[in-house]
Amino acid sequence: MMKKDALFWEKKEDGRIQCLLCPVGCVIADGKIGVCMGRKNEGGILYAINYGRLVSLAIDPIEKKPLYHFHPGTQILSTGPNGCNMSCQCCQNWVISQEESPTEFVTPEDLVKVALKENSVGIAYTYTEPLIWYEYILDTAKIARERELTNVLVTNGYIHEEPLKKLLPLIDAMNIDLKSMDDDFYKKICKAKLLPILRTIELCHRNKIHVEITNLLIPTLNDSDEQIQKLVDFVANLSDRIPLHFSRYFPTYKMDILPTPLDTLQKAFLLGKRKLKYIYVGNAYIPNTSNTYCPECNELLIRRDGYYTSVAGIKDRKCKKCGASVDIVMK
Repeated sequence: MMKKDALFWEKKEDGRIQCLLCPVGCVIADGKIGVCMGRKNEGGILYAINYGRLVSLAIDPIEKKPLYHFHPGTQILSTGPNGCNMSCQCCQNWVISQEESPTEFVTPEDLVKVALKENSVGIAYTYTEPLIWYEYILDTAKIARERELTNVLVTNGYIHEEPLKKLLPLIDAMNIDLKSMDDDFYKKICKAKLLPILRTIELCHRNKIHVEITNLLIPTLNDSDEQIQKLVDFVANLSDRIPLHFSRYFPTYKMDILPTPLDTLQKAFLLGKRKLKYIYVGNAYIPNTSNTYCPECNELLIRRDGYYTSVAGIKDRKCKKCGASVDIVMK
């Protein structure tokens, strides 16, 4: 197993180490690993033992991330590590995020070669929680950028500000999972805190990273009108042009609540439309909730049927009909 010196940690007494990468702040005894399963204390040094270890590798439509406003209709090489720094009871990828799973080692150079060979628009670090793969992403993203590939993070946003600032110059786009605007939800359901995620979103937006946000609506937990409105207001206060995706929950892992009713998704869509230019519904078919329309004249710009995407109404990042800016990063 290859290991690499980890970044962002400090020594404590008795040979213990405190990891400073994310707000979990694991204090790790010699020979032990952190909550994310990717960082280990060996003799008073913290190592990234997950470096280069891929738990999955695939070519996906970029809309699957989901990113609807970043190179629509393209394919992207997608990969991720084994582990996560949250413990969400409803995790859809719990087999690879919450349990030890088989991995395969791939160097940063070889991963970039695969992306180029597959004519991928870039590399998406996704599936589990890519931020626990910090050192590998840092190395890989530099090479990818040199080869004119984009770097995409699909993340829970749970990271400290200093490491995030170091990584952001290499990142082109992010989909950040904002699970709720209720800190108690994060504590009870995810064993995490809300504030660091809000700071991540704000910092990424200020640094002009292309950001889209996903919210999984779970019945009785985060789907009230008040909770949805609070989330919409937060996004709108940053920019009314940030795309917001509402996703349908299905029972999985430790959660057996019944699936999100379509009426709830429709309600969230309509609440979002009052303040935001771009609202989408995922994991469910509700007519006209996955297409992109011009925010000024309502002309159809991008039609989506599942993962089939047709860009029809855009020219030079503007609506062909009225000339309004449409906030789409095109290839």
